Amino acid sequence: MSGSTPAVSRETAVPAPPESARLLLGERLPAMVAYAGLLASDGVTRGLIGPREVPRLWERHLLNCAVVADLIPRGASVDDVGSGAGLPGIVLAIHRPDLQVALVEPLLRRCVFLEEAVGALGLSNVVVVRQRAEERARSRPTCDVVTARAVAPLGRLAAWCLPLLKPGGVLLALKGSSAGVELGEAHEAIGRLGGVGAEVVSIGGGVVDPATTVVRVFRAPMRSGRPAPSRGGSSRP
Repeated sequence: MSGSTPAVSRETAVPAPPESARLLLGERLPAMVAYAGLLASDGVTRGLIGPREVPRLWERHLLNCAVVADLIPRGASVDDVGSGAGLPGIVLAIHRPDLQVALVEPLLRRCVFLEEAVGALGLSNVVVVRQRAEERARSRPTCDVVTARAVAPLGRLAAWCLPLLKPGGVLLALKGSSAGVELGEAHEAIGRLGGVGAEVVSIGGGVVDPATTVVRVFRAPMRSGRPAPSRGGSSRP
């Protein structure tokens, strides 16, 4: 990029990728290193990530997001809701060029950064959409997968994200150690919204420590032209 991306300063120098990143990303590693540089420079100066996060970009952010790709089918369309600095949407698009990723973000300053990052990284499988999830659900065809990281409590997040999904699609909400508690509190709301099979999944053990915690919720599949009723212990009507 031209003058829009400042050089990485000594204070925000990007740490070298760990060996686990090299093994996971393979030929995609240089693109991820370039994205790490954008986060450590423009991401910090624009207030999208804190400077204290830079030394732990790989473990806490990049690899934490990249391992979620194992939960996404090949060729899927993905909406990354509340994309912010592009986590996990840009990470997934770099790691999995087969995915078609929409970075859904309502704030202009974040969208400007995302557009610049997508251009600088040459990501032809990414679009930036300046919308709220509720607006997008009213204005576009549904997608296969919705991702979200540090956006909102699970009940509210499900209300925003499940309407974006095709029947049988999946919401992948990256959460912390309280994921089980959040799921318990949101259990009935998820069922009312047509979510089924809600569960907490740990992914990426051996690549990132601690492993990434994801709440996975499926939208009920179609049955005889109508969404199937939710059933079982994961959700209730």
